[in-house]
Order: sequence, then structure tokens, then C-alpha cells
Amino acid sequence: MRAVTLLFHDVYLTDPSESGFRSSAADRYKLSLAAFDAQLGALAAVREDAPLLVSDLVDRGRGRDRRDSTQRSQRSGDRKEAALASLRSLRLAPRRPSPALRSGPREAHPFIITFDDGGVSYYTLAADRLERRGWRGHCFVSTDFIGTPGFLDAAQIRELDARGHVIGSHSASHPTRFSACAFERMVEEWSRSRRVLEDLLGRAVQVASVPGGYFSAAVARAAAEAGITSLFTSEPITTISQQSACALIGRYTIRRGDASDLARRFVVPSSWARSTAWTAWNAKGLIKPLLGPSYIHLADWLCWLRRNAEGAEVGLPRRSAEGAKAGRSS
Repeated sequence: MRAVTLLFHDVYLTDPSESGFRSSAADRYKLSLAAFDAQLGALAAVREDAPLLVSDLVDRGRGRDRRDSTQRSQRSGDRKEAALASLRSLRLAPRRPSPALRSGPREAHPFIITFDDGGVSYYTLAADRLERRGWRGHCFVSTDFIGTPGFLDAAQIRELDARGHVIGSHSASHPTRFSACAFERMVEEWSRSRRVLEDLLGRAVQVASVPGGYFSAAVARAAAEAGITSLFTSEPITTISQQSACALIGRYTIRRGDASDLARRFVVPSSWARSTAWTAWNAKGLIKPLLGPSYIHLADWLCWLRRNAEGAEVGLPRRSAEGAKAGRSS
């Protein structure tokens, strides 16, 4: 199965520090309310369907498995009769145009909406705007920060769950480089986060997203060992794969200063934006190991340049280059 999964972080009214982690690195992913509304509006303009939830993916996967099983049974039946029936249908059926020609452009993949970090703006701003359209999203929470300034508290998490949003783990402490952690620590991060959320919600929590996008095969193994069955990564791909008993679901990130209709560009069929995101993500994967910690400073500087060049389009104030370099990665 394929799906286009969108990744948001925090939304703010006047200052990025209102929600989520407070650093220049985190600010790169935060949208002003006007920018967030523009993304949702552009998205709704091209999609009449509601975004899927992870439970929908499970149901669709089971349906596909049943179809595959039925098809295998049919193939193992009387092949001769099937061939004769096929020939008869070819002789009798009138020639018709292909479905693609009748229906125009090919059907778009289903889409999913996710938010990382567990910032309070998911409750105060984002959830209401999704619900006005009949939509629900996934909110991935770094549980060590529950109830601290800028983050969701326990009551808000329970209410979001009751309103139909999916609550998942974003690790416990949000390590800066999750994939660089020892395997035992990764398992502990997933397990501790799950326990906190399950105590809050009173039921199993088996969905998670990788903090910082630092994914590896060991990250998936640790998640599976901790009981995670669906793991969202930051790799911009539509294919949903399986690794270490986890369904791996890639995502397309919406960042501060991006085009106001980037979400729309991601979800349309034959998306050039998706191809561009995949190319950039793979190029970044080559550069990050070479630059090490210096990569964060380079990313901050590039963000500052882009923000000053494009910020006027989404109503963002300018900042100094020195301010863009302050703060820690989140």
C-alpha cells in the first residue's frame, strides 16, 4: 500500500516559542497560524477525502491480504477453464477505452496528517482546524515534556484522544540523534514513552514516530521490541514497508518558509514536489555524516537566508543571523 503522509510540528500565533521545543533548530519546522491555514486550505481544495488514520491502514492491509489470498486460490484452480473464459470474454466484449483514459489523471494516494513533538499548539490551534473539515490527525508526544511549558498536558492528551485523534510516542526524552543511541537506550525510550501514554489513555499505544528523523534498522528493531507496530519515519516516500515487525511509513515535511501550498503539491498524483523532496532528503543523508555537528549550524544559516527571502509571504518577522544560530537542536 502507498500513502502520502504529511509531517507538521508546531503552530504559533505571534512567536515560535509558544509551542514545542525552544531553539533555532526547532523553529525551522514551526508554522505561523496563517501559514498553517494556507496549507490546510490548499490541501482541502484538491482532496475531498479525509486523511487516513493508522487504524485505517491496518484495515486496508488486512483487506489486501484477503484479496491476495483469494487471488492465489483462484490461480491454483482450474487454469484451463479460466483461460477459456478469458478467450470467450475477449470475443464477446466490445472494445472500450482504457480506464485511465475514461477517468483522466490517475487516482491520488490516500493521505495522512501527523504532528511531531507534542507541542501544546496541537490542542490549542491545529486540532480544531482539522476537525472543522471533519479531519483527524496523529499527535506524537515526547512524554518527558508532558505538562511543561509549551507542551501538552495530561488532560489535553486525553481529550484529543477522546475527540478521535491518534496519540503516539515520539520517544521519552527526544534524544538529539536517536539512531546514535545504544540499542538498550532506544528500547527504553520507546518503552517508557509507551507506558506513560498507556497509563494516561488506559489502552495500548503501538504507534510512534522517530525523533529528529534519525532512523536506522536498529531503531526499527528497538521499536518492535518495545511493542511498536507502526513507525513513522521522515523519509519522503509513499511506500509502506515492513521491518522488524513494524510497518514503516515515510513522511513529507512541511517547514517554515515553504511554499504556502506545499501540502497540496505533495498529495496530488505524479507529484514533482515529492520527487524533489526525496532527492533533497537523500542528498542531506550524504552531507550530514560528513559535517557532523556543523550540519545544524549550516541548516540554521540556510533557514535564516530562506526566511528573510520568503518570510514576507507568510507574515514572518525578520531575524538577525546571530539569532538564527542560537539554541540547541531538538
